[in-house]
Amino acid sequence: MHATSILSTWAGLLPAQHEAAGAAAQVAGAVDGPAIAALAPLLPLLSFVLCGLCAAFKVRSKLPAWITVACLAASFAAVVATTLDLREAGAGSVMVTPLFDWINYSWGTEAGQHFRANFAFHIDSLTCLWMLFVTGLATLIALYASEYMSHDVGMGYCRFFAAFSLFVFSMACLVMGDNLVLLYLGWEGVGLCSYLLIGYFYKKPSAVAAAKKAFIVNRIGDLFLALGIMLCWVHFGSVEYREIFARVGPSLELLREGKVDQIPGIVQLIPLLLMVGAFGKSAQLPLYVWLPDAMEGPTPVSALIHAATMVTAGVYLIARTYPLFLLSEYALPIVGWVGALTALLAATIGMAQFDIKRIMAYSTVSQLGYMFCGLAVLGSVGAAAHVFTHAFFKAMLFLSCGAVMHGFAGQLDLRKLSGVAFMKGWGVVGIAMFVGCLNLAGFPVITAGYWSKDMILGDAFATPGMQAIGWILLLTAGLTAYYTFRVFFRVFVGPKHFEPGDELHAHDDHGHGHDDGHGGHGHAAGHAPSHADFHPHAPGWAINLVLGILAIAAFAAIVPLMTGGDNGPWLASMVDGSSAKYLGVAASQAAHAAGHGDGHAHATFFGYDAHKAMMVVSGVVGFIGILIAYLLHYAGRTTAARSKADSLLPAFGPLATAAQHKWYVDEIYDLLIVKPLWVISNIFALIDKYVVDGLVDFLGWAPRAIGRSLRPSQGGELHGYAIGMAGGIAVLVLIVLLVTF
Repeated sequence: MHATSILSTWAGLLPAQHEAAGAAAQVAGAVDGPAIAALAPLLPLLSFVLCGLCAAFKVRSKLPAWITVACLAASFAAVVATTLDLREAGAGSVMVTPLFDWINYSWGTEAGQHFRANFAFHIDSLTCLWMLFVTGLATLIALYASEYMSHDVGMGYCRFFAAFSLFVFSMACLVMGDNLVLLYLGWEGVGLCSYLLIGYFYKKPSAVAAAKKAFIVNRIGDLFLALGIMLCWVHFGSVEYREIFARVGPSLELLREGKVDQIPGIVQLIPLLLMVGAFGKSAQLPLYVWLPDAMEGPTPVSALIHAATMVTAGVYLIARTYPLFLLSEYALPIVGWVGALTALLAATIGMAQFDIKRIMAYSTVSQLGYMFCGLAVLGSVGAAAHVFTHAFFKAMLFLSCGAVMHGFAGQLDLRKLSGVAFMKGWGVVGIAMFVGCLNLAGFPVITAGYWSKDMILGDAFATPGMQAIGWILLLTAGLTAYYTFRVFFRVFVGPKHFEPGDELHAHDDHGHGHDDGHGGHGHAAGHAPSHADFHPHAPGWAINLVLGILAIAAFAAIVPLMTGGDNGPWLASMVDGSSAKYLGVAASQAAHAAGHGDGHAHATFFGYDAHKAMMVVSGVVGFIGILIAYLLHYAGRTTAARSKADSLLPAFGPLATAAQHKWYVDEIYDLLIVKPLWVISNIFALIDKYVVDGLVDFLGWAPRAIGRSLRPSQGGELHGYAIGMAGGIAVLVLIVLLVTF
């Protein structure tokens, strides 16, 4: 379907005129927010300062961790209090809590000659929804990190928690800022902190390269985001959300009346620029390549970045500026197709990897694609729901993999681990991993991940012109279930076996241990003593406590999806009470009513209601994926290294090899972008050195050379001057004679 036709369809699904006008009025008429809301970002900033002081005073204890946990927990409490205040204010309320005047500059009295961007916080239900899981999960991950990073107590410990705290502060500014400039400050802040955290092991070349890669790739998206913000000010005369949303009304009316061609081109360009910024931060094609390499950072960093904070920033940006995206013929269709293709591509790569953290990283890329598709197919509620549920179960999956890595000397290869869940001391990790895998695979009915994924799939098949995206997402759901339980069946169940990782610093890299039934403290006769004596280190109370809480939370996340008050389920009411309500309301109406305005009928799935059909179909697809993983990676497996799936690889030929090499995307980028830029940069370096600098050097050298050549003639000897004068006169006489005769 052509983009204009899709846009016309969306126009027919818009809320009634008086509802949209009321929403704009609510946004424009924001009330003063509670002062406690300011504590949400300020407490992480305080933690950053205190951790810096710990480093200055050379504290060699876990004090930085406890400071961080306490400040983040208090920040979470402040968000809860703010959410309760917002609830008392009524559905759809918007509050603004000013902190101080930041940028307030006028250069005239006419319209468009005043730029204002204060350090203030825009508080609506979308803000509170995001901040609840950002601060809540950050607190749990910090508690987990207190144990995980205990090997580095001292300056490194202080540095880690300082960057961790600054990261949460930046994310809070991004989410809570009442203007696009403050959002951009937080956007760049999380980019800087991700560089610091991914490159935490700065003596490790791969970690340094991964940090630089993340920083540079994100700058591409950030450039487009900056351009989008500039155009917002140029067209709307403001960067404050409530002003922009109030002034977007005329364009929405044009859309509703079907006068798409009358919407200004600059208005349609703005969301395209914002979209590229979102693709960079949320790791979508073609800018996704930084996120899998971010695994070089400590596992708590992976959980923090991949679960609830940085990678969801792009989803938040589009949800926050939904009215603008609605006005573009191409923005949301592009978001949908890029999200779908990213989800599928990342799933195929995840199926072929052996590093369990890297598999989870590609899973994050894939699930982010799902969220973008939810935004594109009129499912803002479904997208936000998947962000919410994914935050809990993906943090749990990463932290479970990190516990394995921590206990088995850095081992992450699924061919070298087996039966971990049944080793003494690893039961909690095994249960948490199982719960996380059930959610990621979308196991029917009992998991929150199933319900949030079902919302997106249902919206995709229900939205006219988007069924192709629905089929891609349905295929991706099956692949996701397969590769998720491929990890679980290979690592956590089956015959007990382990090999320590590279962090053991052993000379023999091929030894392995077998569980002896007493906590996995195995032995391996005939191998190097260092491996034979290796004892896996089971996680302590902090890691187990965090995993236990997340396992409960992953199931409890069903409650806000399914229950609520008079305004429907709690999570849906949180989305519909925000600037995302335009498409949020439209999506809820689309599930029950036929399309109108341009004659498009409400789409179905083979004649059945799309949402009801997906409740069955997606569950069956997920179950099939789990069953295939069971048959290929668990049934009949006697060793950790090999499974039935290995015998099938030759049938796929070069496809399997290409998937294992990530479809050679990094190599293609290196060939088409990195290498040419390297050659061009060296050419310009030579031009700079020999042409530009050479010209400057010549201008300095020439007077010196002339001076050196004339210096002998000025020796101070009178007879020398006399000879020079006589010679000069002789030359002049000769010239005169030649000219006159």
